Amino acid sequence: MCRNITPLFNFEPPATDAEIHAAALQFVRKVSGFRQPSQANQLAFDRSVTEIADAVRTLLADLVTTQPPRDRVVVAARAKARAAARFARTDG
Repeated sequence: MCRNITPLFNFEPPATDAEIHAAALQFVRKVSGFRQPSQANQLAFDRSVTEIADAVRTLLADLVTTQPPRDRVVVAARAKARAAARFARTDG
């Protein structure tokens, strides 16, 4: 599950709210062990996702670096190439 959480800091353009929410959701799913919580746990689950997303926004706003921002398209292309090489099928 957590392999879906990707670094969000120091990118151009900056991380979107949707990306931050997705990372928070994956984190809560991993920690809770629930992909989809029961109705009894839904409120706590949703509240945790919101609180973690807020904490991530704060963290990203407060972090500093001297490195130039990374290009999302280039990083995504590298990840796609690594995945293609990793999961390449060899017939034989």
